[in-house]
Amino acid sequence: QVQLAESGGGLVQAGGSLRISCTTSERTFRLYSMAWFRRAPGKEREFVAGIVWSSGSVYYTQYAGSVKGRFRISRGNARDAVYQQMNSLKPEDTAVYYCAAAERSGTVVITHTGYYAYWGQGTQVTVSS
Repeated sequence: QVQLAESGGGLVQAGGSLRISCTTSERTFRLYSMAWFRRAPGKEREFVAGIVWSSGSVYYTQYAGSVKGRFRISRGNARDAVYQQMNSLKPEDTAVYYCAAAERSGTVVITHTGYYAYWGQGTQVTVSS
């Protein structure tokens, strides 16, 4: 059973930066798709960013419109971790951020929650104004 663990959340002022991480319980090369979702108070869980491996070193990324240009998703060389660098943070970025993974490869990042079989417990990110 694959387990995911997020870390790196915290409190930051608007305009600041944070880097959150998601590590897996084992080096699982079959986790071809990984993504970040978030849930703000009173809202549904929403897609933030994702990365999917097609073959070899070819990968694709996708971002929600609200974070494009400010967030960057990346993966560790051993493919046992995924990171999200978040810059120019806004109060509306305040949410619990969840890491998700799926054992599927492809050329398109899937943005709906049902695609991902494995989830972390989440890490809180709070942006003060």
